[in-house]
Amino acid sequence: MVSRTDILTQTVEELSDSESFKGLFYQQKEGEPLPSATILQEIVELVRTIIFPGYYGNFTINSYTIKYHTGVSVERLYNLLTEQIFSGLVFGSEEECRCEVPATRENASNIALKCIAKLPEMRRILATDVIAVFNGDPAAQNCGEVICCYPTIRAISNYRFAHELYKLCVPLIPRIITEMAHSETGIDIHPGAEIGHHFAIDHGTGVVIGATSIIGNNVKLYQGVTLGARSFPLDDEGKPIKGIPRHPILEDNVIVYSNATILGRITIGRDATVGGNIWVTEDVPAGTRIVQKK
Repeated sequence: MVSRTDILTQTVEELSDSESFKGLFYQQKEGEPLPSATILQEIVELVRTIIFPGYYGNFTINSYTIKYHTGVSVERLYNLLTEQIFSGLVFGSEEECRCEVPATRENASNIALKCIAKLPEMRRILATDVIAVFNGDPAAQNCGEVICCYPTIRAISNYRFAHELYKLCVPLIPRIITEMAHSETGIDIHPGAEIGHHFAIDHGTGVVIGATSIIGNNVKLYQGVTLGARSFPLDDEGKPIKGIPRHPILEDNVIVYSNATILGRITIGRDATVGGNIWVTEDVPAGTRIVQKK
C-alpha cells in the first residue's frame, strides 16, 4: 500500500519538474515583485473616493475638510501607484509589450504624476456618465443613487482610470483594474477601448467591449451586448497578429439593446438603433433602426 508520505513526495517531485511549469512560472527578482491585487484594489477605492467624495471612502467629509481629505488621498494614491507602476514596468520588461518604458522608479513616479493629473478631467467625464445613466433610467431617483448603487459607474470609473494608465504604456496593471470591475459587476471593458462622454450601460451584466472598440458620445448599451472581433488573422508562424483594429466603431447617439452581438471592424452610424438578440457583422448606416425579422 502506498503511504501518504510517498504520495505527497511524488506529487511535490512532479510539480517541481521544470517541464511541468514551463511557461507558467514567473520568477521574481528581489525587490521587484509583481503588482499586488490587494494594493490595486486600494488604489481603485482611493480613485473612487477622490472622484466621488462622500460617496466612497470617508463619509464624514464636508466642504470645510474636503481639501485636506483630498490631499491625503492624492498623496497616498501617488505613493501606492508609483510602486505598482514600477512593478508593472518590471513585469513588462520580461514580456512582449505594446511600447517599452524602462523599469525605473523615476519613470514610475513620472507616470503616476501624469495619471493623477488626469483625475480632474476624469471626474468631469464621469459626471457626464452619471447624468447619462440617470436620464436613461426612469427607476433612478437621483444621481446619488446612481453613484452609490449602479454597477455601470463602478465599471466605467475603473475603465476610465485604467485607460489613462494604458495610454501611458503601463503593462499589466490596466488590465488588472478592469478585470476587477469585471469580477465585481459582470461588465468587461478592455482598457484599450476608446469611449466618449455621456456613456451609459443599463443593468450591465454580460457586456463585453473589446480592446480596439471605439465608442462615441451619448452611447447607451444594455445588458449582454458584445462588441467583439470576428476572427484573428495569423502570421506566417500561425500566431495571432495583435494590435490591429478588429472591434466595432459606434458613432454618437447609438443605442444597442440587450444581447445584441456586434462583430468585426464595422461602423454603427450616428443615431442608429440596434435591436436586441441580433447578430451584426456589416455596417449600419446612420439613423437606421435594425431589429429581428418577424
